[in-house]
Amino acid sequence: MDLVSTTANKSDDTIVCYAPTMITTNGVWQGDNPLDFSLPLFILQLTLVVIVTRILVFTLKPFRQPRVISEILGGVVLGPSVLGRNQGFANTIFPLRSVMVLETMANVGLLYFLFLVGVEMDISVIRRTGKKALAIAVVGMILPFVVGACFSFLLPSKMHVTSQGTFILFLGIALSVTAFPVLARILAELKLINTEIGRLALSSALVNDMCAWILLALAIALAENDTSSLASLWVILSSAAFVVFCIFVVRPGISWMIRRTPEGESFSEFHICLILTGVMICGFITDAIGTHSVFGAFVFGLIIPNGPLGVTLIEKLEDFVSGLLLPLFFAISGLKTDISYIRGGSTWGIMIVVIVLAFAGKVAGTLLVAAVFYQMPVREGFTLGLLMNTKGLIEMIVLNVASDQKVLDEQSFAMMVIVAIIMTAIITPIVISIYRPGRRFIPYKRRTIQRSKPDGELRVLTCIHTPRNVPTIIDLLEASHPTKKSPICVYVLHLVELTGRASAMLIVHNTRKSGRPALNRTQAQSDHIINAFENFEQHVGCVSVQPLTAISPYSSMHEDICNLAEDKRVALIIIPFHKQQTIDGGMETTNPALRLVNQNVLANSPCSVGILVDKGLNGSTRLAANQLSHHIAVLFFGGPDDREALAYAWRMSEHPGITLTVLRFIPGEEAAEPVQHINNLKDPTNLSGESADAREKKLDEEILNEFRVKNAEDESIIYIEKVVNNGEETVAAVRTIDSAHDLFIVGRGQGMTSPLTAGLTDWSECQELGAIGDLLASSDFASTVSVLVVQQYLGIGSQEGSGESDSPIALPDEDYNSIELINRRSTPPRGQRVFNQ
Repeated sequence: MDLVSTTANKSDDTIVCYAPTMITTNGVWQGDNPLDFSLPLFILQLTLVVIVTRILVFTLKPFRQPRVISEILGGVVLGPSVLGRNQGFANTIFPLRSVMVLETMANVGLLYFLFLVGVEMDISVIRRTGKKALAIAVVGMILPFVVGACFSFLLPSKMHVTSQGTFILFLGIALSVTAFPVLARILAELKLINTEIGRLALSSALVNDMCAWILLALAIALAENDTSSLASLWVILSSAAFVVFCIFVVRPGISWMIRRTPEGESFSEFHICLILTGVMICGFITDAIGTHSVFGAFVFGLIIPNGPLGVTLIEKLEDFVSGLLLPLFFAISGLKTDISYIRGGSTWGIMIVVIVLAFAGKVAGTLLVAAVFYQMPVREGFTLGLLMNTKGLIEMIVLNVASDQKVLDEQSFAMMVIVAIIMTAIITPIVISIYRPGRRFIPYKRRTIQRSKPDGELRVLTCIHTPRNVPTIIDLLEASHPTKKSPICVYVLHLVELTGRASAMLIVHNTRKSGRPALNRTQAQSDHIINAFENFEQHVGCVSVQPLTAISPYSSMHEDICNLAEDKRVALIIIPFHKQQTIDGGMETTNPALRLVNQNVLANSPCSVGILVDKGLNGSTRLAANQLSHHIAVLFFGGPDDREALAYAWRMSEHPGITLTVLRFIPGEEAAEPVQHINNLKDPTNLSGESADAREKKLDEEILNEFRVKNAEDESIIYIEKVVNNGEETVAAVRTIDSAHDLFIVGRGQGMTSPLTAGLTDWSECQELGAIGDLLASSDFASTVSVLVVQQYLGIGSQEGSGESDSPIALPDEDYNSIELINRRSTPPRGQRVFNQ
């Protein structure tokens, strides 16, 4: 084997003689070095690339950096800029003879990734983006393109193999492009994807991406055929013919194939294999034509009809392609990047000027359109301009093609890679610091059940994690006694964790028409939930149901819940307990993260909250086919939470199938004196000078007296007073009534220190349920009694007494500033989907 080894593992004129037998090794025991053979070497390179990339992803995660930054930096670290400076490392791990295999595999990965990007894009959205997004995209491309053109004259070391015009075209594209997949991921992490600015940025980026692909095809045609303009013309015409063939011949063929597959059934292995082979065929055709092979794969992806086929392809390919093969492409880019070529202060100065000007060009172009012509606030326009500066995969493709075609030399390539890294890396921190979507305070006074009008609409937000939560919540809502006089408006929020997979995001932006089969497990669950609540709405009068889906990380899921509660002006949020009952009657944790969600909702809720511990409430007997029957008990110790629990149970008691027992616990003579609330003594609203405890007792007596007077003649309501002295007697009293009831409604007891629950808190496993709620929910207590633990909203006096009308106000979608929601009954614009890169 004749191998010319040069500095940094590079050479312009190297002949590599390659023996076909040197694919796999005979083993170290026969004296073979595995790294002399291509397969073991490739496996080691791939492993190293994935490990370094993952370490960087983990390291940069606290800085909110998109994964593409880690992947590009991973390549740079492995390349001649860092580790590759060591000759031993460069010649052993990345020898010149291995580059061909590495680059081939990287391009295969790139081919399939661009196919997936095409599948997930909906080209029809361009027709619906409107003039605003189109203007922002076009003007936002022109100014950075001009900066790129000027920059091309400042680089003294550029290759002169191609014309100046081609060089300008490549640099202009690299600086003016917006990476749609990376931008979508950034917007999702910043919780801006469903805001007005997020939708506008995605629509503009989609238009920008399409323009960039057309310009890239033109640039490649010009770069490869600089000697003959006629050849360039043929390349452009044949590329256009290929696109037309795909649209009018290939797409109808794939649509016919989809129609042949019965609804609900998976696609045959033959069909999937045919499409995956089609990706390579299209790549081969466009490569033979004279454009890049990824252009064919991308166009083939675009013509795949949206629906189950697209999601099937994504779920089969995404993890393997984006997790394993795509980092190879960035590693190849990194191996070509040698920062040492950027010598001298003047060169670094030029690079910084280019970054500033390209940034400023994009921001100025966006501001010009957004602020001047569409009256968008300057801060939002500036933020939109920043987001449009996102770079990523397409820019790296442009730079690699330019490097392969000798349009860029090593210095220009290294400079442009660093420009891409810096421009993308600084976007998220700047956007976080300058743009916080201002949530306007929505004043409304019906924030609790107690303050809700008895003859007005009751609004309830129910949160669902899995279909298992549904029957009990439906039963609880039916027991809440909706009437014509006081109907119930239910907002059903299906909570889904935001994962790194693009397919998990499809449910947000591609709500399908009813009757179609579910595209994935998440959507199938949503369908079950929605169908159950729609049946509930049809069979129970005076109930309106509005299903929605919120997709976000567990750490910020409570923001979605609380924001929606405030936007919809609800009085009560019902959330499922994080534990579920097992077959033997015990309680097991289904997902520990759900407990954090519940705790955050309790701490940040704009209204009352109820945590529902499900122990089979829906299994109760019914008096008739359409008439439920429940025995409900309220344990009343005193305080705002207990008053809220009583108010809710009072409403339920009006239902003919409900019997209610109110068990009031009164401290006996031997009970210890409660601790004074020192903070509340200084309450400015307390003008009478009475203690907080005295005020609370007075409020307790008022609601209890009113309850007793109004229900004195009602035989379905039982009021019992029980004198107890300590926690032990309280537990004994509760145990005497547990078998006769199927639902306990208790207050959480926030801020209350009662001698009647003394000692119980020491054994509490879940503090968010309070002492009594935790006791009732524990596995050693009654296994058939469900528990609703209620926390009353305690707002500022001005909020509670606000004279604002409680009438529903139609809020436009733009007002859901930091919530990723979609109304499941309306069909939103398709195309604004999220890709995982």
